Amino acid sequence: MRAAIFRQGEIVVDTMPEPVPGSGQVLVKTLACGICGSDLHARKHAHRLAAIAARIPGRKPMDPSRDVVFGHEFCCEIIDHGPGTQKRFKAGTRVCALPALLTPTGPQGIGYSNENVGGYAERMLLSEPLLLEVPNGLPPEHAALTEPLAVGVHAVEKARVQGGEVPLVIGCGPVGLAVIAALKIKGLHPIIAADYSPARRALAERLGADVVIDPAHTQPYASWAEHAAMSAEEKAARPPWQSFQPALKPALIFECVGVPGLIQQIFEGAPRDARVIVVGVCMESDHAEPLLGIIKELNIQYVYAYTPEEFAASLRLIAEGQVDAASMVTAQVGIDGVAQAFEDLANPERHTKIIVEPWR
Repeated sequence: MRAAIFRQGEIVVDTMPEPVPGSGQVLVKTLACGICGSDLHARKHAHRLAAIAARIPGRKPMDPSRDVVFGHEFCCEIIDHGPGTQKRFKAGTRVCALPALLTPTGPQGIGYSNENVGGYAERMLLSEPLLLEVPNGLPPEHAALTEPLAVGVHAVEKARVQGGEVPLVIGCGPVGLAVIAALKIKGLHPIIAADYSPARRALAERLGADVVIDPAHTQPYASWAEHAAMSAEEKAARPPWQSFQPALKPALIFECVGVPGLIQQIFEGAPRDARVIVVGVCMESDHAEPLLGIIKELNIQYVYAYTPEEFAASLRLIAEGQVDAASMVTAQVGIDGVAQAFEDLANPERHTKIIVEPWR
């Protein structure tokens, strides 16, 4: 079969052996797979990613010196069932699944593995217990956005929303847009979003942001403070000792960029007692001054991936039209177009989410 393979730092097209389903596994045809920002990071920082993964108990890091097929945001069609499967879904059924294979020694990741082929290949293996049938005739390229939406849903859940907070989303790439969509579903308003890209600010509005900011012209935290001002009644209800502090509603700040310096900027700009949710994946060493966070009593929550329940809920949200997933898709390419797509995604004015369709 054909695949776009990460080989020696580059994305190349080549053939590889057909996967054979083992016990509890199904063979699937990849219909659509999103290119994730993490894939772009993994290509650039493969050795660092592998070194960090090796320090986490229970994780088997990929070996960047060997072939890897990326792709963990996928929608597939069942072709065949391996031994020991219950055949819950017949051949031809469209499915999504968490990007993992269940094995006797524990779960193994799909997409950053030398053994488990990801969605940039014509066919791949999935674990039957993790399959979710795609509902409502949802197009595969939209169903493939279940995974990135689940990241945003999980981030908002980990924020422990109490009600009354005013969120600020820093960065409106796919992850930031997923956070905005999840905040809208939670009913938090106003949602304030900041990004340098006009195209991504427009998408942020479409996904649910009430206020969009260009950081080149407007200071995000000053704009947030304008929209987070307490009403006269809220100010009067504060305990006396709080009367000396700015009369602002609680802040939820989502860092969705993942580049060095962002957390330090948040430490400097965030109001006292803000809850900061770090969703962006920074692959490099970073520097921040803890004293700023201490003096402001900031609460920092790092988040990763999602639960199976959040993944399933995200698929339903897209299928039921509660999230405008289609607006995120800016291009679709075959296997031969993956390498160029990696380059094109560097321009936020041209692309937000490129979908790989290996059958093209």
